[in-house]
Amino acid sequence: MGRNTKSYIVAAIASVGGLLFGYDIGVMSNILIMDYFKAFFNNPTARDEGIIVSFLTLGCFFGSLISGQLCDRISRKRTIILGSFIFVCGSMVQGATTGRAMLVAGRFINGIAVGFLSQAVPTYQSELSSPEIRGRLISLQQWSITWGIFIAFWVAIATRKIQSNASWRISLYCQAIPAAILLFSMPFMPYSPRWLISKGRDEEGLKALAILRSGGDTSDALVIEEYEDIKHAIKLENEVSLKSYSELFVFPIRRRLTLGVLTQVLQQLTGINVIMYYAPAIFKQAGIGGNDAAALATGINGGINVLFTIPAILFVDRWGRRKTLIMGAIGCGLSYFILGLCIAIGGYNVIENGEKVVKMKNDGASYTAIVMVYTFVASFAISWGPVGWIYPAEIFPMAMRAKGTSITTAANWALNFIVGLISPVLMKSITWGLYMIFFAFMCIAVVTVYFFYPETKGRTLEQMEIIFRGSIWAVRDQKRIEDELAAASKSMA
Repeated sequence: MGRNTKSYIVAAIASVGGLLFGYDIGVMSNILIMDYFKAFFNNPTARDEGIIVSFLTLGCFFGSLISGQLCDRISRKRTIILGSFIFVCGSMVQGATTGRAMLVAGRFINGIAVGFLSQAVPTYQSELSSPEIRGRLISLQQWSITWGIFIAFWVAIATRKIQSNASWRISLYCQAIPAAILLFSMPFMPYSPRWLISKGRDEEGLKALAILRSGGDTSDALVIEEYEDIKHAIKLENEVSLKSYSELFVFPIRRRLTLGVLTQVLQQLTGINVIMYYAPAIFKQAGIGGNDAAALATGINGGINVLFTIPAILFVDRWGRRKTLIMGAIGCGLSYFILGLCIAIGGYNVIENGEKVVKMKNDGASYTAIVMVYTFVASFAISWGPVGWIYPAEIFPMAMRAKGTSITTAANWALNFIVGLISPVLMKSITWGLYMIFFAFMCIAVVTVYFFYPETKGRTLEQMEIIFRGSIWAVRDQKRIEDELAAASKSMA
């Protein structure tokens, strides 16, 4: 076995946590347009749909805040196990729902679970990774999300032909399957070596590190060197009392928190979950007629999402975080700009069932708009999708990592909740204007990353102290970082 084979296996199993959220995105986008679902819930309005969709993300917000404390107290591993169990329960509630209140409650329960997993899984993956593959391993979380979306699309398409409420209930029950897989797999995975060492369980931490790096050989020179680096960093953190949430708001850690929150906020302001949750409606808006055709186009969308996450997994540790985020924002922004122009120029408004609906009068504009949806998804999948999880998970010191990522992840879900709640209304009221709003956010993202984000690729988690203690103007701080890292390497040698 290769030196990092075990790390890949453990990270891949933990990343199933991402599949749970991805499945929910995919399944809800198709269930919302199912005839039996609409009849059962008395034809929910755009506002009702927003509530049904967004209550999962509201649960995610609270779950991610709780998860930070749980990760520190009961471990990253046990938090993932607990999140899996809660998700199974929430899926059963949704599948057996007798009304809108029960469905929303089930989604909130699942949201709590996804909040746990979306915070704990990247934290766990970052702490078991070596620097040269850390981005790749955390990217597995995003790839798992894309697989969840893809699988859910096709499950919903397969069940939509069922002439009963089973058409949507089966899709909801199926959410429990990946959660059960994660629930029964994680007990066999190692604890985070860094968490064990931070709890004074040094011998266990060394053994866990050896399992991940050298097949269990605790005398391996590289394992011992990494073990000593971790112990030294944790000792320094303990000396300066990095323990409470209040430390996150004190410089220089405040800078890391700000960038972590910005990363998660900007990831949501790409509008990715609007595209995914409401993809069938967006494709109809772009000129695809009929529920079946819109659902098929959405399934293709999910496939593109899976496919274009692969280059990020393979190359993000070579490309770097800054360049990947900047190029991704440019791609997403241009896709939105052209999509908005196509609908503005090639579409016209009609009233159907008392609501404003966009119809396309130009085939060229319609086809271009559809291609731009796919181009946006590809741009996101290769950049903000994976790096949005990588960057916050790797920038905090050990003592504050779980607490820091709980806040950054909560910021993600807070924006997800707001965007998911208002987007269906905005899509019908300002139509193409919504895409121009997202275009503006992508322009802001390019400027923000260029000026303020230091590069973190190839650095150990312990070296982040050097990277983030200088000027907030990352664009002119690179030489200082390189000099100090070189000096630190010489002193240790």
